[in-house]
Amino acid sequence: MAIIPLLIIGVLFYGIKQFGNSSKESETSQSIATQSDLTTLLTKSMQPIGKVMYVWGGGWNEEDTGSGSETRQLGLASTWQSFANRQDASYNVEDHLYEIHNGLDCSGYIGWLLYNTFETENGKTGYVHLSNEIGPSLEQKGFGHMIAANSIETYEPGDLLANKDHIFMVIAQCEDGSLLIAHSSPPGVRICGTPTLSGDPDSQALALAQKIMSTQFPDWYAKYPDCSCDFSFLSDYDQFRWNSNKLKDENSLRNKSAQEIVSVLFPSLVY
Repeated sequence: MAIIPLLIIGVLFYGIKQFGNSSKESETSQSIATQSDLTTLLTKSMQPIGKVMYVWGGGWNEEDTGSGSETRQLGLASTWQSFANRQDASYNVEDHLYEIHNGLDCSGYIGWLLYNTFETENGKTGYVHLSNEIGPSLEQKGFGHMIAANSIETYEPGDLLANKDHIFMVIAQCEDGSLLIAHSSPPGVRICGTPTLSGDPDSQALALAQKIMSTQFPDWYAKYPDCSCDFSFLSDYDQFRWNSNKLKDENSLRNKSAQEIVSVLFPSLVY
């Protein structure tokens, strides 16, 4: 009679062991568990703007294999803000390579943003990967699809654009085709504007970026006024596009103009 209970215990132990292995294998795929909204994504993306410096390796772990502790927590790390407060207009990223707790690189910023959009507690699996691996990782989890650079036809708020060197997020596309973007790029996390589709650097997005940074983040803008980025941002980056059933758009931001989207993010901004 003792054989049956022992058999049951053995089956349970095997099941628990297999469940544990399965959980480890699927931990990453289950990390994006909370459905969120496009407004949340864009709003969260603004939190580090003008407060966090660009640091090569910032946001990664000590092993340089994935998310560090700061990009697996909700909110901004106090070390980021205190480090940024000590910097002036002469900030040089070469002097702070791999000071991983002091700021964010481009992948660190997007990884932090995804964590703060989809997660509700600290310490879960992170989202930091190499810049050109973040989109494919999200696609593999069923959260959207990749579009090759030479096949991009439209841009929407929330799109992630990446190549092997950099990744950024689209806030909005202006009427002249230029993109208003958020990214971590030297000297730090900021809003920038691309040239127009015809290559004119004096674009609507650049003017809008300068307006936002100068009025909403004046201390930062006084030290780091550059809000420009080059035409490669419109030509050399593959696109990740969210599935609407995974990232809802309750406020219909995808149907709004660039200025309307900015007004949602910065209600006090006067044009």
